[in-house]
Amino acid sequence: LSEKDGSKVWDANMILDDGGDLTEMVHNKYPALLNDIHGISEETTTGVHRLLEMMTKGELKVPAINVNDAVTKSKNDNKYGCRHSLNDAIKRGTDHLLSGKKALVIGYGDVGKGSAASLRQEGMIVKVTEVDPICAMQACMDGFEVVSPYLDGVNTGSVEGINKLLMETTDLIVTTTGNVNVCDASMLKTLKNGAIVCNIGHFDNEIDTAYMRENWEWDEIKPQVHKVYRDKGADDHLILLSEGRLVNLGNATGHPSRIMDGSFANQVLAQIYLYERKFANLMEAEKKESIYVKVLPKKLDEEVAKDMVEGFGGV
Repeated sequence: LSEKDGSKVWDANMILDDGGDLTEMVHNKYPALLNDIHGISEETTTGVHRLLEMMTKGELKVPAINVNDAVTKSKNDNKYGCRHSLNDAIKRGTDHLLSGKKALVIGYGDVGKGSAASLRQEGMIVKVTEVDPICAMQACMDGFEVVSPYLDGVNTGSVEGINKLLMETTDLIVTTTGNVNVCDASMLKTLKNGAIVCNIGHFDNEIDTAYMRENWEWDEIKPQVHKVYRDKGADDHLILLSEGRLVNLGNATGHPSRIMDGSFANQVLAQIYLYERKFANLMEAEKKESIYVKVLPKKLDEEVAKDMVEGFGGV
C-alpha cells in the first residue's frame, strides 16, 4: 500500500486471515501486494470455502494453508469452543431457563456438534436439521432426532411447504452452517411466538435478517438483543440475538483462551511453513505450479496436540 506521494506504507509478505475478507481485498483491490506474499493461512470454514472457490476459478495467486481443518482446530475451536460458549451467550442475552425447552440446531458439522452438545447439557430437547447424509447419520448416532423444517424435506420457498408442527413448537433456533438463508423467511414466519433465534456461523446471512428488517418492527431490549415484532398489536414476536451475527461474540466473550491457543498455534506453524518455502521468490513459471489450498501438515497438527495434552498435565 502506498501514500499519494508513492511512499510505501505497508510491505506485507504473509496473509493471516479469518473468514477470507483480507484475502479477497488484497486480490481485488491491491493485487500488486501479491508479488511479495509467500502465502495465506486461513482460520475458518467460510474462509476455506472462499479459497477453494478462488482456486477453482483460477483467481488464487498464492498458496494457502487450510488451518480450519486441522484436527486441533476443528475439533477444539469449532466443536469444544462452541460447546462452551453457545449456552453462555444465550443465557447472558436472555436470562431464560433453557431446561426442558425445545431447540433446533441447523447443521451438524463441527460447530453444529458443539452447539447441540452445549444445549443438551443445559437440559434442552434438541433436534437437528442436516443435509449432509454423513453428518445426519452422526447426529442420529449421537442421539439427536434428525428433522426438516420443510415438509418431506423439500423447500418450496413458501409457507405452505413448512413443517409447521415442528416450527410452532420450537423455542430456540441456532444456525451453524456457514451457508446463506438456512433459517429463511418462511421458517421465521411460522416459528413459535417468543422463540429465540441466533447464529453461531461465520456470517450474518444464515438467518434472513434482511427480510426481518424490511417487514417487521425491531425493538432493542438491550445491546445485541432485539424483540422483532411480526405483529406488535398481538405481541407476536421473536427474540433475535446479535442481529444474526456470531452470538457467542455478540452476547458473550467467545471461546476461552485454553481453546483458542490451539487454533492460534496452528496459525503460527502454518505461517512458518509457508514463509520457509518462499513462494514470492520463485520464477513465474514455478509459481503457477506451486499454488494450492491444503490442510496443515499432520506432523504440525500432532505437534500442537502434543503440547495441548502436556498443558492439561497429560503424559
